[in-house]
Amino acid sequence: MKPAAHSPNPQRSDRHRDRARMLISCPDRPGIVAAVSHFLARHGANIVQSDQYTMDPEGGLFFIRIEFDLPDLEAKLDGLKRDFADTTAREFAMDWRVTQAARKQRLAIFVSKEDHCLLELLWQWKAGDLYADIAVVVSNHPDMRDTVESFGIPYHHIPVTPETKMEAEEKQLEAIGDVDTVVLARYMQIISPRFIARFPNRIINIHHSFLPAFVGGKPYAQAYARGVKIIGATAHYVTEELDGGPIIEQDVQRVSHRDNVEALKRIGRHIERIVLARAVSWHVEDRILTHHNKTVVFN
Repeated sequence: MKPAAHSPNPQRSDRHRDRARMLISCPDRPGIVAAVSHFLARHGANIVQSDQYTMDPEGGLFFIRIEFDLPDLEAKLDGLKRDFADTTAREFAMDWRVTQAARKQRLAIFVSKEDHCLLELLWQWKAGDLYADIAVVVSNHPDMRDTVESFGIPYHHIPVTPETKMEAEEKQLEAIGDVDTVVLARYMQIISPRFIARFPNRIINIHHSFLPAFVGGKPYAQAYARGVKIIGATAHYVTEELDGGPIIEQDVQRVSHRDNVEALKRIGRHIERIVLARAVSWHVEDRILTHHNKTVVFN
């Protein structure tokens, strides 16, 4: 198997070598920002960006995302994490994580026959706008092999039938290895609960979202028959509830009676690819915090 290709943007990695991100959620109370800022200052870190949100100042949850620079980060990060866990995080009952901005997440992209979402991710990755490593592409059809391998990325064709679904998922897990995130770029198969459990809030899906919504086959034909005026797309984390996970991003576009079924499909494809690319980019840049079935997105 060929090794995974690496995104052609080493400059960003070098520039952010000493930059880290801290994401925190905890019960809201006075002094959180001051305590975190004091902790980072005590460790010699310089805060370069900070975003925060409170659900309810009177007993709700507080969310914050901080980017900071710390000279010689690689050597100091483990000690900083241990100290934070024992002091500030414990005092404020925080759910938290710290990541290195220069570290690229490894992505596995799953696709079926439609290529528009896959191509958008490949183009953004090649341009350096998607700061991640696309480790592998997996498909239940062979159609995209030449396209994917032209980018230097391994491609695995793993057919899926109702009778072979469990066996196919075992092969998929073996093929993707130790990836950080799975992206379903119009992958037209239902993911099993066992697979989802391996990647909690780390599987991102895209689907059309009409107003009103249409389920089942030929949604664009249904939308045309009803004369809809708005079509759109939704990117969300995958949970066991079909298309019911925490929403990351959505977008819509107005349409009219002049748009036939093929025009609706073309507009829908455009929205889907942009919405999915935004969601994946925000995810790999640690801009998303989840709470129950909702997200806080610091974009």
